[in-house]
Amino acid sequence: MPSARSTPIASSISLPATPSQTIGPFYGYALPFPGGGQIAPIGHPDTITVHGCVRDGAGAPVPDALLEFWQAGPDGSLTGAPGSLRRDPANGAVIGRNGVDFTGFGRVPTDADGRYVVRTLPATAPAGRADAAPYLAVCLFARGMLHHLFTRVCFPENAAANAADPLLSRLPAPRADTLLARLDGPRRYRFDIHLQSAESRGDESPGAEGGTYEETVFLAFC
Repeated sequence: MPSARSTPIASSISLPATPSQTIGPFYGYALPFPGGGQIAPIGHPDTITVHGCVRDGAGAPVPDALLEFWQAGPDGSLTGAPGSLRRDPANGAVIGRNGVDFTGFGRVPTDADGRYVVRTLPATAPAGRADAAPYLAVCLFARGMLHHLFTRVCFPENAAANAADPLLSRLPAPRADTLLARLDGPRRYRFDIHLQSAESRGDESPGAEGGTYEETVFLAFC
């Protein structure tokens, strides 16, 4: 039997870029990690809670999305600190945070009702950006999306800074409102993410409202 022979590909052939792949749902296998939503050090007196629901274009909750949160340190620094994904030196298993250091990074999946929650320190503006409002940066992954989405969470108590912020000040009011969290309890904020504009069906959770809602503003980085 003649042996199989491979045919070399001519170096002059230009191969097209590999297309993006449909995302998930497979986040529960490796990406979530212990304490992913506990960004603030354990017991820190300034801890705030940010929670919400991710909804698709039909207004239905997305039960298998994954959100990453990034924020500047209390001093405005963007260098971050290591320690979110610590591993056990004996077996290599991810053991997560040490509960003391603030890394400025969190990663949480949505639950069966499309909900997420993180506990972190109050947002600050990046150092050297006197015109920027304090915010949390968010990266969203969800089923059926070829590319992840970027957005940010701003806070209502920073009204003057929000009004001067280069991004918020350029948006029509209804669009800017999609980047503002709502205070719904002591040191607690609700921030829902809508993948498309749709008619809200409302629900029984605190702060839920019926009516229509705008698609969340998503950002492109060049």
